[in-house]
Amino acid sequence: MQDIENYYQVSPQLATSGQPSRSQFQEIADAGYTAVINLAMPTSDNAIADEGAIVTETGMAYFHIPVVWEAPKLEEVRLFFGMMQSLENRKIWVHCAKNMRVSCFVYLWQKYVLNLPESDARYPMNQIWQPEGVWEKLLGDAEKKFG
Repeated sequence: MQDIENYYQVSPQLATSGQPSRSQFQEIADAGYTAVINLAMPTSDNAIADEGAIVTETGMAYFHIPVVWEAPKLEEVRLFFGMMQSLENRKIWVHCAKNMRVSCFVYLWQKYVLNLPESDARYPMNQIWQPEGVWEKLLGDAEKKFG
């Protein structure tokens, strides 16, 4: 799985990445993951039109929260939190196009739900990018709402 773009093992139960290929979803299932959450848009780079069918054919559950790159919403973060909590006893793979949306959402999850220290919560976001523009605003809005 090391060859999946921007792959990061966040914890034993959580991995994140950019868009996996069709065949990589079987590798993910073979590694013991039981759920996939996709935050990319259906029109994102390398999006797979029938991804839900591909993932469920491997035996994993599939969830899609399409997050518009230019307009991420706090409501989508709340939905992600709820989804993560409902899957808490499962091994979860979360992806988007480049692992930028995901790393931001996972940072917020780790900071405000898991209550990890800031330095730990920032992984893997601190390895991938520094949010700016609408994404920096989303982080600020989350601080006001959940902080």
